[in-house]
Amino acid sequence: MSSKSRRKAIIRRRIFIIVCLIVLTALITGIVLIISHIKSNNRSADSSDISSVSSETVSSKEKTDKKEPKLVSSATVINTGDIMVHSTQLDGAKRGDGQYDFSDFFKNIKNHIKNSDLAIANLEVTFGGSESGSYKGYPAFNTPDSLADVIKDAGFDLLLTTNNHAYDTGLPGLKRTVSVLKEKGLAYVGTRQTTSEKNYTVQNINGIKLGMTAFTYENKCDTPGRKSLNGNIISADANDLINTFNYDRISEFYETAQKMIKQMKDEGADKVVFYMHWGEEYQLKENVWQRQIAQNLCNLGVDIIVGSHPHVIEPVALLNSESGEHKTVCIYSMGNAISNQRQEIMNPECTTGHTEDGMLLSYKFDKYSDGSVVLSSVDIVPTWVNKYSGGSGYLYTIIPLETKDDGSKYGLSGTPLTKSQNSFERTKQIVGAGLTEIQKDISCKIRFE
Repeated sequence: MSSKSRRKAIIRRRIFIIVCLIVLTALITGIVLIISHIKSNNRSADSSDISSVSSETVSSKEKTDKKEPKLVSSATVINTGDIMVHSTQLDGAKRGDGQYDFSDFFKNIKNHIKNSDLAIANLEVTFGGSESGSYKGYPAFNTPDSLADVIKDAGFDLLLTTNNHAYDTGLPGLKRTVSVLKEKGLAYVGTRQTTSEKNYTVQNINGIKLGMTAFTYENKCDTPGRKSLNGNIISADANDLINTFNYDRISEFYETAQKMIKQMKDEGADKVVFYMHWGEEYQLKENVWQRQIAQNLCNLGVDIIVGSHPHVIEPVALLNSESGEHKTVCIYSMGNAISNQRQEIMNPECTTGHTEDGMLLSYKFDKYSDGSVVLSSVDIVPTWVNKYSGGSGYLYTIIPLETKDDGSKYGLSGTPLTKSQNSFERTKQIVGAGLTEIQKDISCKIRFE
């Protein structure tokens, strides 16, 4: 090979080597750039993840710092139905010295009553005194004052005094009944001695204010401007002393109720309770009027409605206002607390024994640190009235039908098991479904196991 050819070969090799170096350098640079980009993206992703975790941590901390309202206090109210004293009950309570002892009436429910913060019953008799004549039962009740002592001793605090028997001993008896309750230290609502007294009450229970009132239905009356109770036209002076409503002028009642609710709210009432003496005697289901009135009271913002008068237990229900913004628990009738309306003598009115049945109804409101007050529980303990020989005739006592420590379920030992068990089952059949419905919304104890 000539020297010229060798030089050309050397130049070609050098050019090849240079090109290879350039290509290799480019490849290495490209790889470095790619790796750098990947690392940059990873760092960005890592930064994003840290930011996200940090945000969640801050959010969680904010949630922790935002404290949930704490329970501040509770108010438990226990209720029972119609307290009646028929002539047979008077005979059994009369003692040799001419005094009357009703202490058996409530002796077995004292613990239930005293464990509540406020205890309420419907007083369906009057304390007319000797000036109203002799003591007597149906149809015009005049009961010895000693019943008030027993009611007080049992632990009751507030009595409902408006019902169809409130005027049984006339205007003097109406006013005297209130005087006796004042003397015994018992609060009352539904009637009053003068129009200067309020026709409602606001009870402050452990810092929870409950506005309460009571109304009774009127009989039809053809005398303009007058009211009729228990078939008696009441005096004009008594018209405004008894909270009443008339089915034929029901719009007037709604106007009164709305005004009264506002007055209670203006006085700081957290919740409102209406006690209604309504319906039809011995009917095991509420009537159209009861449903209509209850729905309208729900629409007005009433929280609890408790009924009486039928002398039998009627269903319970959870009502929803037409606006959908309010709910009301309604007990259409609690039945009798105590009476002589026995199965064997209630022919043809009610031969099924339902007039012997009653209940201890309790409801509880809870107040929280943010000022809110909520209904937290509804509880029903069925009761049955036991009648037995004693005293100067027959004695009567209310038996709570619940499971005892010894496992017994339908009352106390020595009481007629079949009768008390039948009573329990009757009550379960009537109120069980309604309690289950309420349980879906609040903590509702159901004793029917």
